[in-house]
Parts: sequence; C-alpha cells; structure tokens
Amino acid sequence: MAAALHLSRSFALPVAAPEHPSTLPDAVWRADQMGSYRSTPVPSGYQALDRELPNGGWPPSVLIELLMAQPGIGELRLLAPALARLTQADKTVILLGPPHIPYPAALEDLGIRLKKLILIETDKPADRIWAIEQTLKSASFGALLCWLPQARTDHLRRLQLAAAGGEGLSFVFRPLNTQDTSSPAPLRIACQPAAAGRMSVELIKRRGPIHAAPLILPLAIPEILRQPLTHRMSGKTFSDTSTYAVDRPTLAATAARRRATLPA
Repeated sequence: MAAALHLSRSFALPVAAPEHPSTLPDAVWRADQMGSYRSTPVPSGYQALDRELPNGGWPPSVLIELLMAQPGIGELRLLAPALARLTQADKTVILLGPPHIPYPAALEDLGIRLKKLILIETDKPADRIWAIEQTLKSASFGALLCWLPQARTDHLRRLQLAAAGGEGLSFVFRPLNTQDTSSPAPLRIACQPAAAGRMSVELIKRRGPIHAAPLILPLAIPEILRQPLTHRMSGKTFSDTSTYAVDRPTLAATAARRRATLPA
C-alpha cells in the first residue's frame, strides 16, 4: 500500500496556476491599471485630463463628483467642451439647483445650444434628490449638472444606482470639505481656481491607480465677457430656455409625496 501511494504521488501531474483573464468586469480593475466602463466616454476637451480618466473621457452611467470650496469658480467652463458636444448632438443638458443663474450669452459663446438646456430650480434638499432621480431615469438627457451642498451617503448611493441605469453624464457639485468622507461615486475630482483663469483639478478617486498630482487646465473665457458691461446687458436671457421650479404648485404636490417616502 505504501508503494502504491508513493507511485501515485510520483506520477501526479503538476497543477497549473490559474491564469488571470485578459479582461475584467467593469466593476473590477487591477490597482496598477486604469479601469473601464461599458459606455462610450465623452471627451472632456482637455487632453491631459482625458489621459487620466478611465476610457479617456467623462464616463456615462456613473456619478461624478466635482468638489469645490464654493460655486462659481469656473465649473461650467470646465465642462463646457463636453456640454457643447452634447447639445450640438441634440442632447439635453439639465442644470438642477444652480446657486446662481448662468449667463446664457456666455454659455452660447462656449458653443452650448441654449435650446437644449433645461433649468430646474429647487431649494429643499429632498426635492433635489427626487428631481435628480427622475432625471436619471430619462433616457433622453445628455448630461445632468446638480449642485448638492447637502447630501447623505445613502442618498448618494441611490443616485449612483440611478445613474447606472442611464446613458448620460451625471455631475454632482459638492463642497470641497467632503473630500475626506466616503462616497459611492466612482469618480471624484477636487477643483480649485488657479492663476490666470485656470483651474486645478485633482482626481482623488477613480477606477485606477492613485493620481500623483493636480492638473492645471486652461479654461476658455467667453468672448462676451471680454466686452464692456453695456454690451453684455443686451445678450440673451434664460427666457430662451426651458425653466422649471420643483416647488411651484404644479410640481410641489408630487415632490411632497415623494419626499414623504424618503427616510428621515
């Protein structure tokens, strides 16, 4: 019996080490390699940034957090190349809860079609969450830009799940001091103003290796902003776009019913 056991061990075939697949699911990536997404990315308009983004551009179907110390530091100019591409392709861009009404003539100078913009105004945080979820369920939008100064982790998780079901870009602007808190968003970028009208962007979370240093990106300055104030006053207003308010009587009842279902 001992001899038989010895023979069986002597002629045992070596077990090959399992091979790693050449491709991994979208939700899995190697720490030293850039992750990928199923959907086709939208070029950011900045080659240096595209080289650092998974798939080489803004990824659709995921929540993208842009963290800022305060709004109005140039976030719309940062996204303008992508928004111009989308609106010129007849895609709708939704601005939800901006703290300041954007200057339409400046947006037009940046190549963004005003007729493809929808502005939604809401003050209540729960209304904003509800409005974001409804937008993300729509298959027709090209990009959603939402200013979200207050958000709980469970709300962000719900928004990430909703974004995964759509094909558009989902940008959420949040305070810079939230960068050290956990977030379900797969892509988080800290944005800060830099000299000469540029912007510093630091990828603090992405599907891929840790980003080494911030990028300094040149932001386009709309031609109309170079003109005297008297010339600017004759520009277009947001009456040329669709504007909605979640807290108006026609929408407030629906928002209130939805808000009642949110956890306290």
